[in-house]
Amino acid sequence: MSVLTLWIDADAAPREVKEIIFRAALRLEIPAVLVANTRMQTPANNPFVTAVRVGGGPDVADDHIAEEASGGDLAITADIPLASRLVEKGVTTLDPRGEVYTEANIGERLSVRDFMQSLRDSGVETGGPKPWSQKDKQAFANALDRTLTRMLPRA
Repeated sequence: MSVLTLWIDADAAPREVKEIIFRAALRLEIPAVLVANTRMQTPANNPFVTAVRVGGGPDVADDHIAEEASGGDLAITADIPLASRLVEKGVTTLDPRGEVYTEANIGERLSVRDFMQSLRDSGVETGGPKPWSQKDKQAFANALDRTLTRMLPRA
């Protein structure tokens, strides 16, 4: 029986992030669950990766992950409100750029997100996040490896 499940907020996760997770799930024999409100392709040769297609609507995928994930699991999301819900439940949470959401930093991240949203709502162009890069891919792969090494029991 596996000690943890990898939960992926898959609608917005870059393809390369999913591929890194697929390889880790196969290598470590841990379940990885893609959650999205669109159909997700899973690798045919990897029995550890499954996909859950949720109904359409705002935050349906987020709600599914927040309800199903539990302390000791690992979630991957760029969605800060979802990350906050997960951190509160004791779920280790990474963003696709390799940053770890923690109890110490999630409040600040929510405040910045809300501030930027209020600027956008008032018509200010904020530009959005920078494109996901090769550097981000490497940072994510390293953070995932470090996190899984810390979380999984030693053989």
